[in-house]
Amino acid sequence: MAENLEIEPDDTREGERDVYALDGGLRAELKRAVAYADVAAIDALLEPLHPADIADLLEQISGGEREALLELWSSGIDGEVLSELEWSTREEILPLLPDRVLADAVRELDSDDVVDLVEDLGEDQQEAILDALNDADRAAVEQALSYPEESAGRLMQREVVRAPDHWSVGEMIDYLRSDSADLPEQFYHVVLVNPAMKPIGQVTLGRLLSSPRAHKLVDITEDSFRVIPVTQDEDDVAYAFNQYHLISAPVVDDDGRLVGVITIDDAMIALDEANEEDLLALSGVGRDESLNDSIGATARQRFPWLFVNLFTAIVASLVISVFEATISQIVALAVLMPIVASMGGNAGTQSLAVAVRSIATRDLTRSNMMRVIMREAGVGLLNGIAFAIIMGFVGFFWFGMPLLGLVIAVAMVINLVVAAFAGILVPVVLDRFGADPALASGTFVTTVTDVVGFFVFLGLASVLLI
Repeated sequence: MAENLEIEPDDTREGERDVYALDGGLRAELKRAVAYADVAAIDALLEPLHPADIADLLEQISGGEREALLELWSSGIDGEVLSELEWSTREEILPLLPDRVLADAVRELDSDDVVDLVEDLGEDQQEAILDALNDADRAAVEQALSYPEESAGRLMQREVVRAPDHWSVGEMIDYLRSDSADLPEQFYHVVLVNPAMKPIGQVTLGRLLSSPRAHKLVDITEDSFRVIPVTQDEDDVAYAFNQYHLISAPVVDDDGRLVGVITIDDAMIALDEANEEDLLALSGVGRDESLNDSIGATARQRFPWLFVNLFTAIVASLVISVFEATISQIVALAVLMPIVASMGGNAGTQSLAVAVRSIATRDLTRSNMMRVIMREAGVGLLNGIAFAIIMGFVGFFWFGMPLLGLVIAVAMVINLVVAAFAGILVPVVLDRFGADPALASGTFVTTVTDVVGFFVFLGLASVLLI
């Protein structure tokens, strides 16, 4: 059966294979190889790929195909592939792996990757992974798990290259080259510590290698040295890396002693996750929702905010019901009023997106809040006037009622200005009260623009047209 598969040669460049994997061609061949139980073909297809692409393939195939693949290729799974998987897919895969394969996979990971691997798993699965580690690594992972979720202690790796603060460049280079140096696979700095194990600076590898051997390490430390408290929130860590252009930073305990290091790749993962969570939350989607979740699980995650939206829609409908008599006399109002509400909702969402992002990046502060509010109000006013002119003509020529054009024009201006205010103020107020502005703001802003839009439009119509 295998001779029917068109497998690319092993010397294909990795970049080309990556593109091939993403366009679905490799996925189709992989499914065919699994269907024929062709282990050689599976090895030839997957071996050249980057671990991240293998993880993508595992996430894109069905659960049954994934299980069949792992039965044939479980020995090919390594720690890097496991660390790249979404947590929901990883949770399905771990019980399918033989104990030996799982043990070999986790032993090759740094401590921060092991923590990321086990922190979302059940106790039984956690224990299976921890049992695969030696005593020192297990103690390090258990210590990291004792720190609060989404803290620097969970994000850091325990493998740190450190040196006494009195060492010279030559002593450091000799140590790095010695057999006794237990170095992590990747590192960017040497952290200098005093006798109390407190970090006092760090030296980049580039400066270390370019400096004379006699120079003291303390004389070539980096200016942008910052330490991260072990309990600091991941979002604050990511902000510090982005704000101060850090590559790595030592992590200290409550006594200021060195306990680990955070590198830029882990900080950027935390930043990407925060941005992704905000994007999902603005849409009322669960933060942990995945394409691999079941229909029932996805429905349960989305139901709460859909229910809230239903409640707010009923509130807007109650406002409309107050003007039922007006609408019954002028049917054109029923045709035009969704336009006012829709434009307000879209304008509010635009301001909301700017506000939520600015809060997350610390750009929106008490000192510039009024300026930002007035800016958004000005934008709402200008856009409101522009669309008011357009809708004024539409209302007049469509229904032949000059006053109707005036009513919808005034309502459009007022609602777009209110939408701009709501888009900024709602997330700011929620943030002040400790609520997640991304998760709750959208519903409240839409409610405000619907209620105000309907009330102003129908209220003006009642006064001017009846």
